[in-house]
Amino acid sequence: MAKTLIAYFSRADENYFGGAMRYVKVGNTEIVVNGMKELIDTDTFKIEMKNPYSPVYMTCIEEAKKDLRAKARPELVSLPESIDEYDTVILAYPNYWGTMPMAVFTFLEAFDFTGKTILPLCTNEGSGMGGSERDIKKTCPGADVKKGLSITGSQAANAKASVQKWLSANGLL
Repeated sequence: MAKTLIAYFSRADENYFGGAMRYVKVGNTEIVVNGMKELIDTDTFKIEMKNPYSPVYMTCIEEAKKDLRAKARPELVSLPESIDEYDTVILAYPNYWGTMPMAVFTFLEAFDFTGKTILPLCTNEGSGMGGSERDIKKTCPGADVKKGLSITGSQAANAKASVQKWLSANGLL
């Protein structure tokens, strides 16, 4: 039986919403993931950095830019023992400097995705998927990386219809 995993990185604390900063307890990506869990039967795994970025937005983006330039692979709190039982992995993350947060690379590089389907979902405030789909393909040779879904972060709570359509188009509904 086909099994699906949602692996996601999400950041709460101070975030940027269409021109203004706002403190949130649940990150935009996690809001979308929680909505997805109501639609499909799936396991979830939250990708968490052992040493998270600053809760202050401007400091966080500078830390993320530094990690990107250094091609850093931040240590994670944990990893699943295996992803062998999953045929499909929905990979959800915010757009950090035109791609995924470096912690998502850490997660991807820990496993062999050969023969698996990866569905990228990226929250952002207007920068779309950036180069993340290309980066996933490069990082996960042998995986079938499908067209991703871009969700405006400040609209995360209202994304259910878009998510439903995307899941359906990818055979998960």
